[in-house]
Amino acid sequence: MHIELTSTLTTEDENRLAPAVLKALSGLLDMLPIAYLLRVETTDQNVMEHMSNSQSPLPESLALLAPDSNRPLIES
Repeated sequence: MHIELTSTLTTEDENRLAPAVLKALSGLLDMLPIAYLLRVETTDQNVMEHMSNSQSPLPESLALLAPDSNRPLIES
């Protein structure tokens, strides 16, 4: 599943909100017995990721979502 969200937030607001969105979504998904990778990219190209702690192996397709540029990566 690939979900994109477009906002009208300012760059500064996006940078403050993105970690909270990542934490909230990972908290919900951690309750499920699934493997997942969440990735949030802000307008100014900050990238944050969170990977599940599930015992299930991540599908190879999720490994392809690794950063494909020189943008800074912040893992939670």
